[in-house]
Amino acid sequence: MPSSSSHPTVPPPYDEPPPVESREAQAPERPVPWPLWTVPAALALGLVVAVLGTSIVDAIASSGGGSFNHPGTAASIVGDVVFDLSFVGAAAWLAWSRGGASLADFGFRRVRLSTGVAAVVIAAIGYYGVTALYGALIHLHGKDKLPSELDVTHNTAALVGVAVFVCAVAPICEEFFFRGFVFGTLRKIPLRIGSVDGGPWLAAVLTGILFGAVHTSSASAQYLIPLGFLGFVLCLVRWKTRSLYPCMALHSANNALALGVNELSWSAPAILGLILASWLVIAVVTGPLSARSPRPA
Repeated sequence: MPSSSSHPTVPPPYDEPPPVESREAQAPERPVPWPLWTVPAALALGLVVAVLGTSIVDAIASSGGGSFNHPGTAASIVGDVVFDLSFVGAAAWLAWSRGGASLADFGFRRVRLSTGVAAVVIAAIGYYGVTALYGALIHLHGKDKLPSELDVTHNTAALVGVAVFVCAVAPICEEFFFRGFVFGTLRKIPLRIGSVDGGPWLAAVLTGILFGAVHTSSASAQYLIPLGFLGFVLCLVRWKTRSLYPCMALHSANNALALGVNELSWSAPAILGLILASWLVIAVVTGPLSARSPRPA
């Protein structure tokens, strides 16, 4: 009988399983478990709650010496936060009340750094390129201004509050609602263009239109088309990366750029610092949410 030394035992070859991030990236993204009617329901419910909430904030401000028309810096910022959170809360409640929803369904998924950076860069080039062409064709002029009660030029506290809201809170809330909830839901609309699934494209167009329309009260008419196109581009980023994080990063950078250039006339290094600080706030607030998303088997 041959000795064991003449036939050494060699473990069979095997493929090392890919890291968790790779398995998560390769796993198909399931349709959201809530129905299509939740989109108009969330818009209606969010608007009702937002109007009620901001009215309460304005009433409290007026009792402290302000007015409903000019509630003051702090009340205006708080009112804006309450307004955005109202739609987030409406979408979250409707989605989770249907059962089976998870944070991953809204796009809280980890994404490779290289994939996220590439998506943001390509989307930014496309968006700013088309916007520049649009501006040249219609002779776009003027700059949107913050409300007068937000005295960011003479009040440091107001500047910090506005920067946090515009560059961090608003991107988080709007991306959750529009790209995480609305776009994810509208993708369920059945549409075939030959052999191509046209659902995501139709959903991106509809979400972009809605995104531009809701900014009617805060932006002049000439900027609504670029805002709608930005909403469309962010939907494509959400679709291709399957994550909200690149969307939040691009949205935040765009807002920081607009705030730094149009409102504060900051230098490039200062604007870059604002972008990086905003990304840090977004990462701290939303980063842990992906850890609670269910992983594929």
